[in-house]
Amino acid sequence: MGVFNWPVQISSMEGENWREIEATVDTGATYTVIPAALLQELGVRVTRQDVFELADGRRLEMNMGRAWITIHGKTEVSPVVFGQDGTAPLLGAMTLQILALAADSVGERLVPRPAIWY
Repeated sequence: MGVFNWPVQISSMEGENWREIEATVDTGATYTVIPAALLQELGVRVTRQDVFELADGRRLEMNMGRAWITIHGKTEVSPVVFGQDGTAPLLGAMTLQILALAADSVGERLVPRPAIWY
């Protein structure tokens, strides 16, 4: 498991307002988590709520939505979690898989990889 920062562009589904942010790439995290205030500012809509288990075992009910994510010039829709304000943006494995990217933890970079068929 590796952790490093990477630039990410994010927008609402309407694609009108884009913001480049620095997100922590954490290969142990499933979902991309963005501070709720930023998602609301961009116009990302809540589509559902789900219960998430944190690394310390606590469970929280969190809002989720969908946003356009761009990394390395590739743009796709990804689920995003409305994180608590003040927390650093987190780039999770699901978004990396959607964009066919892999984390090179030693080189602290994201690299293209073949999309997973199964």
